[in-house]
Amino acid sequence: MATGGDGQVTEEHAGLINKSVVKATVILGELGRHRQGITVTELAQAVGITRPTAFRLLLSLEQTGFVARSDNRYALGWQMARLGRLADPYSGLVPRVQPILDEYAATFGETLTFMMPTGETSYDVVAEASPSRFLNASHMWVGGSYPMHASAAGKVILAERSDEQVLASLPKRLESYTPKTITSRSALLKELRRVREKGFAILDDELEEGLYVVACPVRDSAGKLLGVLALNGPSQRVKAEDAGSLAARLQAAADKVAGALT
Repeated sequence: MATGGDGQVTEEHAGLINKSVVKATVILGELGRHRQGITVTELAQAVGITRPTAFRLLLSLEQTGFVARSDNRYALGWQMARLGRLADPYSGLVPRVQPILDEYAATFGETLTFMMPTGETSYDVVAEASPSRFLNASHMWVGGSYPMHASAAGKVILAERSDEQVLASLPKRLESYTPKTITSRSALLKELRRVREKGFAILDDELEEGLYVVACPVRDSAGKLLGVLALNGPSQRVKAEDAGSLAARLQAAADKVAGALT
């Protein structure tokens, strides 16, 4: 299906859309919300189509392995699982956020990194942009994995959870990377309370000596955390600006990223 640069269907090709294919994808999306399966009637009501239409589409999807049926309940099939393993989860996302990162990296004169949570205690580095005149001060790279307690993005993500949930998800001993790494769980909880109060996180020589990071949440209109936008740079240079002022400017960029994702 032809789309514009932002993923939307162009007016030129709108008449070529196959409505049955669209309905089938809506059905697959709804099935993904019901891991124990759902009946035809329940599915039809959930997606707003007639029961005969839902049944006809389910039958076709079952024949190709995209849907599995057990008794009278339908769920996602083996073919969906196979394709899911082959897909790049961020292939359609990066083109939307990369221009924003490039723009603001040039504005700030520092490296910007966009991360997305992949679980309660992990995240992926999805995209980054650096100004051409400066070397990247951070050793972070797209696809890398970093400790939650010793990264600004990790602090933002952990701050979304209660103290009890944080304690349950992290080991009793937090690994040290520099003399300034937070290794006490009580100290980490105190830091997360500061993140909740201020609305942004700071990493000051805690993962790499000489690295200073400010991170802001990327949220949808309902306030749900979609990801984290971080500014990375040498401590001496980045700390020359007030952290609150820098975070306010970075949050404006984070809000623009959110707009591109929703």
